Amino acid sequence: MTITRRNVLLGATATAALLPIAARAQTSEVVIGVIYPLSGASAQIGVDAQKAFETAADLINKNYDFALPLAKGEGLSGLGGAKVRLVFADHQADPQKGRAEAERLITQEKVCAIVGTYQSAVAVTVSQICERYQIPFISADNSSPSLHRRGLKFYFRAAPHDEMFSAAMFDFFDALKKKGQKIETLSLFHEDTIFGTDSSNTQLKLAASRGYKVVADIKYRANSPSLTAEVQQLKAANADVLMPSSYTTDGILLVKTMAELGYKPKNIVAQDAGFSEKALYDAVGDKLEGVISRGSFSLDLAAKRPMVGAINEMYRTKSGKDFNDYSSRQFMGLIVMADAINRAKSTDGEKIREALIATDMPGEATIMPWKRVKFDEMGQNNDADPVLLQYTGGKFVTIFPAQAAVAEAIWPMK
Repeated sequence: MTITRRNVLLGATATAALLPIAARAQTSEVVIGVIYPLSGASAQIGVDAQKAFETAADLINKNYDFALPLAKGEGLSGLGGAKVRLVFADHQADPQKGRAEAERLITQEKVCAIVGTYQSAVAVTVSQICERYQIPFISADNSSPSLHRRGLKFYFRAAPHDEMFSAAMFDFFDALKKKGQKIETLSLFHEDTIFGTDSSNTQLKLAASRGYKVVADIKYRANSPSLTAEVQQLKAANADVLMPSSYTTDGILLVKTMAELGYKPKNIVAQDAGFSEKALYDAVGDKLEGVISRGSFSLDLAAKRPMVGAINEMYRTKSGKDFNDYSSRQFMGLIVMADAINRAKSTDGEKIREALIATDMPGEATIMPWKRVKFDEMGQNNDADPVLLQYTGGKFVTIFPAQAAVAEAIWPMK
């Protein structure tokens, strides 16, 4: 607020009374930080994420007739119609760069909340900075189970984590076995970051408890220039199911190396990541007919919930792509955060945190096949039901669970 001669003449009491009005008047926009890899090997993820967040911001800032929080009416009604302004930061897939960019967003850009980050390793450092400054952080698409178990008060995740995703995979295996399919042995293949390590640990525990034998558990260095030795081990093990946890460039190299060495897995059930990315299928999709990936999102849902198709078209106009498992979670991450800010009627971190804790968003008010969005005491939504998708005929179809499936699984894969 500018100090004028009139302010001085009004006196201290009158000036104090004016401050809340002035503060409200200045809240014409709500600034939210969005931190993703916008350069480097994962840059395309960041570019697609940017379009997903911009789609969500358009829905919030303009008037749309959708049964989605904040779609109807312009801006945040709880803050007098204030518009959401996004500030994007590039963490370059580097946890320390992520730490620095999060601090810059908070101290220089004055964001009231942050959403991110794609790589779970980056989410670790970004969320620590948010905790220090008491700025709410929504982990839009990070799936490492350990992220919400660190005692952080300002960390929230609306989407499933890898224990939930992996449990869905093993439920699927159990269902197939009941139908007479032979599934006894598994090969795990995972990168050496928190994402890959947590994924492998979860799958090892589930295999032991469900009676499956892990015949290979191969950890490789992320962004490795060669996977020949690792693929030779996978070929020798020849498990009934190969379960990779890899980002896009490693996933492409894995599939190319398998082809070079003549290894044709009986089935591949992937932990999403690179196996949900269009870039991977553009490069090696001809070798992946029938591959299965876990996910959070299914475009099939548009048949039951038409707004899903309409919002997907908005995203497609911006990006040239359909929503996938990542971009859909990114979209919802901003919707959930903005909804909390709106209900908080404030850009104060503690008030936004309290509003996030109180979130109870029905699944029908999202674009996801979830029961609802409601956070537990650790900031995790346990009602984000995963789905399994199979790549067939150049597109993904939902095959599990039964209530969401639109097709029977092709098993073994072609």
